[in-house]
Amino acid sequence: MSLKPQDLLVALKLWVTQGQRWTYPLLATSLGMSVSETHGSVKRAVAAGLLAGGGLDARPNADALREFVVHGARYAFPASPGGLTRGMPTAHAASPLKGLIAQSDEPPPVWPHPEGAARGPRLDPLFPSVPGAASRDPALYELLALLDALRTGRARERQLAVRLLQERLK
Repeated sequence: MSLKPQDLLVALKLWVTQGQRWTYPLLATSLGMSVSETHGSVKRAVAAGLLAGGGLDARPNADALREFVVHGARYAFPASPGGLTRGMPTAHAASPLKGLIAQSDEPPPVWPHPEGAARGPRLDPLFPSVPGAASRDPALYELLALLDALRTGRARERQLAVRLLQERLK
């Protein structure tokens, strides 16, 4: 069983909402996924060790999740930049890196989204439903933006993203 990008999205959502009881339909709705996609993601994340336990009683395995996000996700799920589009800022253009890195005159990388407030080079998100899920959950948005900084950033951006991800995934 191979991990898919949506499996990491589900694991990160379960991380930021620890203590919340989920049903598959509620989790699916919060992430903009189908119930069957969500169920399969939980199963694969458990099999990979990113989640411990079974079903929706599974809880994030902090050590494995942190190690995979920091050292593996960039290679398993490489970023696909594209042309200019309207969308939601990500990577170094979104919080928390936005406040730590001097912004250049270049347009910010964005996830394509029709209601996005920024225009910049397209960065395909980890999974197509990410912009909607991130807009509903600021903590998830931060983790996903930091992950994008690892996937696309320069050395300094990646170093800061690693530090911030390790703090958040303790």
